[in-house]
Amino acid sequence: MEAGTTAGAWVLVLSLWGTVVGGQNLTAQIGKPLVLNCKGAPRKPPQQLEWKLNTGRTEAWKVLSPQGDPWDSVARVLPNGSLLLPAIGIQDEGTFRCRARSRKGKEIKSNYQVRVYQIPGKPEIVDPASELKAGVPNKVGTCVSEGGYPAGTLSWHLDGKPLIPDGKGVSVKEETRRHPETGLFTLQSELMVTPAREGAPHPTFSCSFIPGLPRRRALHRALHTAPIRLSVRGEHRDPVPLEEIQLVVEPEGAAVAPGGTVTLTCKASTQPPPQIHWIKDGTPLPLPPSPVLLLPEVGPQDQGTYSCVATHPSHGPQESRAVSISIIETGEEGPTAGSVGGPGLGTLALALGILGGLGAAALLIGVIVWQRWRRQGKERKAPENREEEEDERAELNQSEEPEAAQSSAGGP
Repeated sequence: MEAGTTAGAWVLVLSLWGTVVGGQNLTAQIGKPLVLNCKGAPRKPPQQLEWKLNTGRTEAWKVLSPQGDPWDSVARVLPNGSLLLPAIGIQDEGTFRCRARSRKGKEIKSNYQVRVYQIPGKPEIVDPASELKAGVPNKVGTCVSEGGYPAGTLSWHLDGKPLIPDGKGVSVKEETRRHPETGLFTLQSELMVTPAREGAPHPTFSCSFIPGLPRRRALHRALHTAPIRLSVRGEHRDPVPLEEIQLVVEPEGAAVAPGGTVTLTCKASTQPPPQIHWIKDGTPLPLPPSPVLLLPEVGPQDQGTYSCVATHPSHGPQESRAVSISIIETGEEGPTAGSVGGPGLGTLALALGILGGLGAAALLIGVIVWQRWRRQGKERKAPENREEEEDERAELNQSEEPEAAQSSAGGP
C-alpha cells in the first residue's frame, strides 16, 4: 500500500509539472486523485480550451470546458485549465484529450492514455502439504492473491528458482475471479509435483505475484509468499543384502610374489552407484571413495585382511566379506606358501579336491580289476593240471598191468 501511495503522489506531481505534447501513457492508483495538464492553455481566464474524454463511463466522447458544469464527482476543469479526477477508478481508464488556444492564437493539443492499478495484499499459500511422497503426484498447496488490478500473474519457485510447468513432474491449475462490484481480481494457483525418488529430501517452495503493469514502471515488482519447506518420503526399501556386494580379486586364486600387483574390485547392484570405502585389518584406509583398490608392487606391508563398505543414502552402509592377502616366497609354486583369499582360493581347493577324488577312485578300480584278472587266470590253470595228473595215472596203471601178468606166468 505504501508503494501505491508513493506512485499516486508521483503521478500527481508529474501531472502538475506538465505533459509532453502528443500521446502520453499515465498510470494512477485506484482511489487517488489525478490531475491532467492542458498544454498551452492560459493560466487565467479568459481561456479557450476544451477537454474530451472517452472512458468506461462514456458511450461516446464527453466534452468538458471551463465554462461548463463539472461532471458530477467524476471530473472537473480547474481554473488553470487542468482536468481533475478526484478519485480515479477502473471505469476512468481511457483516453483524455485537451485542445487549447494560446493568447497568440496558437492551437496546442494534449493527449493522455490513462490506466489504473491496485496492488493486492501479500499472497499466501493455503492448504499446504505436510510432506511429499517420492515417485507420485503430490499437491504442494494453493497460492492465493486477492484485490489486485489488473489481474497480474502467479508463479511458483523451487529452492529460489522458477518452477516451470511441464505437464509431467510439475503441473499448475490456475483460476481467476473478478469481484462483481469492485472489479478487483482474485488469483489462485494450485501446484502439483512428482518428486524424484533420488531427489532433494527437503525442497523449499514459494509463490510470487507479478503485477500486470508495464515493465518500465518501478511498481512492477513481485510480491512473495513465505516459503514452505517440505520433506520427501521415499518408498520403503530393505537394506541391500550382503550377498549383493561382491568383492572380486585379480588375479583369481593366484599367489602373489613380492613386487606383484593385486586388484580388488567392489561391486554393488544399487542405483545410483554408492560410495565405496576400503578397510584393512578393521581400520578404514585414508583413500578417496573408489570401487577399485589397486595394490602395485605388493610388499610385506600390504599383507592383511581387506573388505569394502558401500554407502548409499537410502540403504545405509553395507560391508562386503573379507579377503586375506599374503605373499609367496620367490621360487615356490602354487598357492601353498602365499595366497589371496576369496572365491579364487575356494574354487582352486574344490578343483584339487575333485581331481584327488577322481585319482583315488581310478586307482581303486585298477586294483579291483587286476585282482579279478588274476583270480580268473588261476581258475583257468587248475583244470589243465588235473588232466595232466589223470594222464600220468593212466600211463602208470598201463605199465603195472604187463608186469603183473609176467609174474603170474613164471610162477611154479
